[in-house]
Amino acid sequence: MSTSRRKIEHLEHCAQRPVESKDVTSGFDDVMLVHRALPQINMDEIDLSTEIFGKELKAPFLIASITGGHPDTKPVNAALAEAAEEMGIGIGVGSQRAAIEDPEQEDSFSVVRDVAPNAFVYGNIGAAQLREYDMEAIERLVEMLDADAMAVHLNFLQEAIQPEGDRDATGVLEAIEEVCSLKVPIIAKETGAGISKEDAQMLKEAGVSAIDVGGVGGTSWSGVEVYRARESGDKVFEDLGNLYWDFGIPTVSSVLECRNYLPVISTGGVRTGLDIAKSLSLGAYAASAALPFVAPALVGKDAVVESLSAMLNELRVAMFLCGCGSVNELRTESKAVVTGWTKEYITQRGFDINEI
Repeated sequence: MSTSRRKIEHLEHCAQRPVESKDVTSGFDDVMLVHRALPQINMDEIDLSTEIFGKELKAPFLIASITGGHPDTKPVNAALAEAAEEMGIGIGVGSQRAAIEDPEQEDSFSVVRDVAPNAFVYGNIGAAQLREYDMEAIERLVEMLDADAMAVHLNFLQEAIQPEGDRDATGVLEAIEEVCSLKVPIIAKETGAGISKEDAQMLKEAGVSAIDVGGVGGTSWSGVEVYRARESGDKVFEDLGNLYWDFGIPTVSSVLECRNYLPVISTGGVRTGLDIAKSLSLGAYAASAALPFVAPALVGKDAVVESLSAMLNELRVAMFLCGCGSVNELRTESKAVVTGWTKEYITQRGFDINEI
């Protein structure tokens, strides 16, 4: 099956079927922000602005990589990008591999920069594919978007579940190190299974500029592959996908694993502005989400803006109740309490609960 056809199948399954984690949550329910009964700030004057790699954002949020690589995905990326431009936030595209294989698919990605000339935009290529293409090809992906950064996604769980997946992970770290010589920052991005402190350390040493933890709790790409396998009548891969549906490190735990190594983007089950606030209080630099915007993007830009506006208003309320007038104050001065399964996990992993 072509990469282009697989991309539209992924989008359709995400839009039409339950694809989120089933029995393992992102961990946000285990996090409580310490309420300030005397916030002593004006909620209407709270400043959500921040910057990433020197580029100003009106809020610490990105629309995570969703799609591209098929003609039917172009209007979806256009709607998402128009909303990102209007809201002053960042946006990523889905894997640009399809555009390397078929240049006719380029405009399904380049439309993002066309309609969002001022937004922070990042490109995307799989770590497993880095060994297939030379640096010139990767540079073309950057130029395709006039990208401000490039994400290298680590999706080996999905590759293992996918019939056509690439299961050879040898040499990947060296390939990432090579791509870090690009003129733009490199974001190492998991896609639903999280990143550990051991891998964070190796990614830092390889020259990566930031980590998008992509933890368990949001979209399960193993789950998406279950539906593809079921449609093709492949019982072996359907069963494999079901077994590993919730495999990996939940988002909150992964943020805590990685925060001392590189700037962290909290992705995976971020569904509200309160989740964003909790992420930043725990040490994330920004947060992102994809699935909540798939259905709105199929409607159009205004529906995406409506969803984003609600989420950022929720963030503003959380900051007000924590007495934080700026994003930097939320990162450095707010207090959070971690309980339940997440506390047990991070304790067993050797983290000091009193340092959170």
